[in-house]
Amino acid sequence: MMLWRKPHFRWILQKTEGKDITCIRLGNVHVIVVNSPELACEFLKKNDAVFASRPITMATEYSGRGFLSVVIAPWGDQWKKMRRVIASEVMSHKRFRSMAKMRVEEADNLVRYIQHQSEANDQVIDVRKSLRYYCGNIIRRMIFGCRHFGMGAKDGGPGPGQEEIEHVEAAFTVLSLIYAFCASDFMPSLRILDIDGHEKIMKKALKVINKYHDPIIEERMRRWRTDGGVDDEPEDILDVFISLKDNKGKPLLTMEEIKAQAGELILATVDNPSNTVEWAMAEMLNQPDILRKAIEELDRVVGADRLVEESDFPNLPYLKACTREALRLHPLAPFNLPHVSTTNTTVAGFFIPKGSQVLLSRVGLGRNPKVWEDPMRFNPDRHLNEKNVELAEPDLRFISFSAGRRGCMGAPLGTMMTYMLLARVLHAFTWSLPAGEESVNLSEEELSLFMAKPLHAFAKPRLSFLN
Repeated sequence: MMLWRKPHFRWILQKTEGKDITCIRLGNVHVIVVNSPELACEFLKKNDAVFASRPITMATEYSGRGFLSVVIAPWGDQWKKMRRVIASEVMSHKRFRSMAKMRVEEADNLVRYIQHQSEANDQVIDVRKSLRYYCGNIIRRMIFGCRHFGMGAKDGGPGPGQEEIEHVEAAFTVLSLIYAFCASDFMPSLRILDIDGHEKIMKKALKVINKYHDPIIEERMRRWRTDGGVDDEPEDILDVFISLKDNKGKPLLTMEEIKAQAGELILATVDNPSNTVEWAMAEMLNQPDILRKAIEELDRVVGADRLVEESDFPNLPYLKACTREALRLHPLAPFNLPHVSTTNTTVAGFFIPKGSQVLLSRVGLGRNPKVWEDPMRFNPDRHLNEKNVELAEPDLRFISFSAGRRGCMGAPLGTMMTYMLLARVLHAFTWSLPAGEESVNLSEEELSLFMAKPLHAFAKPRLSFLN
């Protein structure tokens, strides 16, 4: 049936709408779709140990270079090894603080880039491109210590060069195929046919990414490991990966593990903040009162003599509520990354066979009328009664950073990037729709949950020192 029900995720969403839990048989696999926060917590909190594995798929085999990276690796020693590395060396509080200066520099660069576009393009801004460029800059600098793979923009401005555009587009292509219900993942005998063309597309996109990553990684490893070593402290995540030693003083990570994990970190960072903020801005342009309230809060807390900084965020509950509402209503993907049951088990009275894939529905949870009043309305005020307004949602009423052993270890970085993106673009610029447009079309793409058309809007600097 899945061979002609396309796009697959929309068919599954339709079949499971209004149901707390649904079991669908795809090939030889039981797929369990969960729309209830209570049941979601049963799976990822109470029974987390049973559902801590990932499925073996064509796309994740390629993206993880044979399941070497932490997010997509099945349960086992490799996952445990990479999880320790990421938790203790990459996403630690110390590492996060050490990169604060770099995050501020990229936030400043975002403002310069939008200002440059507004002057060069008669003030019409490709908002999606700008937001994705910021996300790409952050993670490129964190991993490789560079903003550009090439010379940057042809006009010498602060924007991306062709290399960065190609790199980010390839990353989004890979992301679109991760757990994309490829037929051969459920019926392995079909893989040789590549019915949906996913394998061909995946290979092409990864070839682009590896074209930029591999030479940097290989050259850096040569310097650290074959030229007498490097005595300096690691300057970026790549240095950290290469310099790690096991208990015998040998390199902890192989070149393939480093390449796989570096690529996965790129994929895990470029998409969610940019998608959330694009949708938030679109919704706010359609509801000027919400836009006005957010700007008034920024002006009250930050003022007009400086740009918003990370230290301001505790005092910006309405801005944080806007990002939280955009993430609830407009998730990046229809489902959380799948969890696989490692044994037969029973959850909340439901028998779950070994090997079942459990999908928490981002759409089913975030737009659930049993949980959210008027769920399709963008209403940040609904979050202001929370004790502490943050992007995280521990009760799984919608999916932000998931929970349990497979919860996102990059939550602090993702949170800070999302807040900074929305805060900077709202505080630094006055936004309006192009002539002749009364509202933003909030339709979704047929094959994804992105906006059907990238958001374009006028941007005019609103702080005097930017003019």
